[in-house]
Formats: sequence, C-alpha cells, structure tokens
Amino acid sequence: MTSTSHSRDLRTELESLTTEAFRPELADIDRLPTLDIARLMNGEDATVAGAVAARLPGIAAAIDAVAERMARGGRLVYAGAGTAGRLGILDASECPPTFNTDPSRVVGLIAGGPDAVVTSVEGAEDSRDLARTDLEALALTPDDTVVGISASGRTPYAVGAVEHARARGCLTIGLACNPGSPLAAAADHGIEIVVGPELLTGSTRLKSGTAQKLVLNMISTITMIRLGKTYGNLMVDVRASNDKLRARSHRIVALATGAGDKEIEEALTATDGEVKNAILTILAGVDGPTAARLLEESGGHLRAALAASG
Repeated sequence: MTSTSHSRDLRTELESLTTEAFRPELADIDRLPTLDIARLMNGEDATVAGAVAARLPGIAAAIDAVAERMARGGRLVYAGAGTAGRLGILDASECPPTFNTDPSRVVGLIAGGPDAVVTSVEGAEDSRDLARTDLEALALTPDDTVVGISASGRTPYAVGAVEHARARGCLTIGLACNPGSPLAAAADHGIEIVVGPELLTGSTRLKSGTAQKLVLNMISTITMIRLGKTYGNLMVDVRASNDKLRARSHRIVALATGAGDKEIEEALTATDGEVKNAILTILAGVDGPTAARLLEESGGHLRAALAASG
C-alpha cells in the first residue's frame, strides 16, 4: 500500500469514528463569549457519567476478574498512547501513596516511553511492535491483567498490547470510546464508553479522556477495595510519607476506632505508623506483633483479622 492510499484509508476510517465527528452547530464557537463556551463544555462534560453508567455491568465484571488475579499476586498494567497513556500512568502512580501498593503492582506504559508523558513522540502510537517490546520487559504471567486504553479504539499500540498479553494468557481489557472497536474486540473484556463527538473536533482529551479517567478510577479503586486495602470507605493502607498523610493516618485511625489522640499516637508508634495494624491493636486489644501476624494470616483484610482476633 502506498503512503498516499494509506493516508486516504486512515482519513476515511477517522471520519467514521464517533469521537472524530464534526459538529457544524459549534462551527462559530470561537465567536462566543467565554462564559458561553464554558457553559457548553460543562454541558458536554455532564453527559460523560451517564455514558459510563450504561456500561457498569461490564466494568464490574472486568474488575472482579482483575481482583481475582491480583489476589494471586498478579499485576495490573495499563497501556496506551498520548492522553490515554498519560491517564494510565496517572492512575498507576497514585496507587502506591493511596493503597500502599508496591510500585511494580500497578504499571502504566505509554507509547514512546517516559518522554511521551510530557512531549509527543511521533509515530510511537502506530507501532504494535513497540507494545510487544514494552510488555516483554515485564515478563508477563497469566495472573497479570493488561488494559489497553484508546479513545478511537483502533490505536495500534493499545491493540497490540492487548493482543500480545492475551497470547501470553493474561486477562485483557480494552477501554475505548467508540462502538464496535478493534480494541474491545481483541480483549476478554471490551468496555466501550460512547461519549459522542467532542466540542473541538477530534480532541479526545476532553469527554473521552474524562470517561477513561472515570473508568480507570473504578478499576483501581474497586480492585483495591476487593483486595482489603480499605476498611469501609477509609484508606487504611495509606502510606504516611509526609506531614499531610501522617495527619490523615491519625484521622483514619480515629474514625475507625473512636479512640483518643494519646491512644492513637501510641498505637501508631507501636505499629511503625501502619494504619491497619494500629486500628487492630486498638479494636482487638492486641499488641503490634500480634496485629501484624493476624493481618498476614488474613491476607491483609482488616475485617477478617478483626474476626479472627475475637
């Protein structure tokens, strides 16, 4: 195929995508007052949660499958190009401080490597081989999950990542914003959040990006809830790595136990600042080492450790 015909085919393909559709009613948007443009954007954004809501059963099924594998020691790997890749990296990078996960457990890959987080790496998204190379560096196992992220649902890097991972026996999820996408078709779990044409034609960092962020929030957060990283709606696995998080740790122990400041400080000192362990020492009346043992035996689930202590 010549480059000219390939370019023509790609133009035809893009024109057929919902995310790339042109909206003639917005052709004079640049002439509007700023407040009117802001109202238009806000109205667009308000439709995204509804589009996600329409796909909740599929999202939940995917999350249960992820949690099952992560409970066996598997990893969660996001792979995407451009905005989609950056959103995956954002979600992955927030898991260690929020849930005290090892940085190797939730990983974000972006076409073109770390430089592509802040600059555009030309041509990287068009390479399936690049996705395979990036994933091979992780030595995937069948307990791992790979989530390909692409607004168009056709990005070769994301599709290639899912195809390679599936061939390795991994669980695969394809997150796209167009119906009938190759990415969703290539994955075990296809999640297509159809948000419709963007305010700026083809600018998929807008509604599509918001939809992807919402779904990635769900995948990581609910998976961590399933893995026992929370107690109720408290982040009991938070890592107290700065003053704000130390204060938050104290508050979480207070909310979980109702104990006074002195008792909380003593419990946190006795457990090296581990919030879960501190809660257990207070609620179960056990010492630090016993709390650590009970939590280890319960796979880190605080409710199970509390039940075992009684």
